[in-house]
Amino acid sequence: MVPAPFRVVLDANVLFPFTVRDTLLRAAALGMYQVHWSEEILDEATRNLIATGRMNDEQAAHLMAAMRNAFPEALVRGHEALIPSMPNDEKDRHVAAVAVKAGAQVVVTSNLKDFHPMPDGVEAQSPDDFLLDLFDLGPTDMVDLLERQAAALKRPPVTLDDLLTGLGKTVPRFEAAVRALLDSDDQGD
Repeated sequence: MVPAPFRVVLDANVLFPFTVRDTLLRAAALGMYQVHWSEEILDEATRNLIATGRMNDEQAAHLMAAMRNAFPEALVRGHEALIPSMPNDEKDRHVAAVAVKAGAQVVVTSNLKDFHPMPDGVEAQSPDDFLLDLFDLGPTDMVDLLERQAAALKRPPVTLDDLLTGLGKTVPRFEAAVRALLDSDDQGD
């Protein structure tokens, strides 16, 4: 697979909801974009998964190891010196610094208010906006991804409709766009 030239940093809060995380990482695995993060971002995601009871320590460690193994090129180091110069909210400056160090064009975050202003050339986007952009670039590729994602979920089994309903809780406009395409395809049959 040829890596996509489009570089993206995923904030910890988009690595938290299972369905959105799974969709984002599957898109990266297919080369729709290059994913980036730091140890601090992964540690924050781990803490939140454990603190909310969604995973125990072992499950969270297994997930993070799987992510690191699937995307060894995603880990950004050496960004720490950039943190003080980032213009966004202090507690999220480390994420903006990762973006600058990685040469990322986008930070995907559910917390847009703490990512304004951003360094030149870097935009903060919600997961809904980001997935909509990916969908606009390749609607059939995205539907194929979602169909494979649903088919891969076995415990419990998940239909594409179930998957879209789950995604709709976090990324409602993306869900609506996918459903509109599927409905138009059904009408054309």
